[in-house]
Amino acid sequence: MMLFGTCTPQAERELRWCDRLPREANTQFQKLNYSNYWFEVYQVQNNIYAIYEPYQWQEVISYLIIGDEFALLFDTGNGIGDIKEVVKEITSLPIRVLNSHSHYDHVGGNADFDFVYGMDTEFTQLRKQGLPHERVAEEVSPEALCKSLPENVIAEEHHIRPYEIDEYVSEGFTINLGNRLVEVIAIPGHTPDAIGLWDKENGLLWTGDTFYQGAIWLFAKETNLEDYKHSINRLAEMSKSLKHLLPAHNIPLVDPSLLVELDEALVQIENETVKGVDSTDGRVHFTFDHFTILMNKN
Repeated sequence: MMLFGTCTPQAERELRWCDRLPREANTQFQKLNYSNYWFEVYQVQNNIYAIYEPYQWQEVISYLIIGDEFALLFDTGNGIGDIKEVVKEITSLPIRVLNSHSHYDHVGGNADFDFVYGMDTEFTQLRKQGLPHERVAEEVSPEALCKSLPENVIAEEHHIRPYEIDEYVSEGFTINLGNRLVEVIAIPGHTPDAIGLWDKENGLLWTGDTFYQGAIWLFAKETNLEDYKHSINRLAEMSKSLKHLLPAHNIPLVDPSLLVELDEALVQIENETVKGVDSTDGRVHFTFDHFTILMNKN
């Protein structure tokens, strides 16, 4: 989960984040005709499409990876727009879904697909049951939106539908797309079921919410800071062999060296060599050049 730049929800409302779209970094990508009222679609690599929700404050990015006999959809977004409709325009191949983690803004469209991979954790099992409207009402509030909801989406009825997991995955699980081999990397911390998706041959790493350029949320009750630090340290070591990161919010292609910056930033926070700023939401904001880290007060 995230917000535009390094701002909190209150700051976003004050700064009118909608008025600052599109992000300058995203202007390098051509918006494809698969785009519709709710989603913008960009081809960011050969057979890799970023399906972006720019008009909702999470700015979620799901990724469609086209294989020879099937396609892999890494995350399914907020469940506000119909992501399946977009995917069907891009490819007629069967779709398999894999989630970077089980937060609501990444599994919202899972129920529309016939095959879903998932981690076998208690958190995953709980979240696959869906969430009632009360838990996600803010996500369709006027403050959360840059435009009106898609046709036939009723704010008062928005919820996260339950879904089934068809095959469980774990560290080292590989998915052979024929033209591409991707490997699951367990990177718990943000959530217990957080994973990365690694395309070793092409130097690509999908990072989910473990890293993105923006305000990185590390304050949820399911977040484990020690696990997160370990995961970032691991990814920082991997970064030397990577060409691109593909995060789940804001910008679809970023420099892998930012993982090293994040690893160093976490050390500075731990050693108290950088000062955070307390906010009215009860959290501490640590601001760095390319991201902000949001934590609970000790």
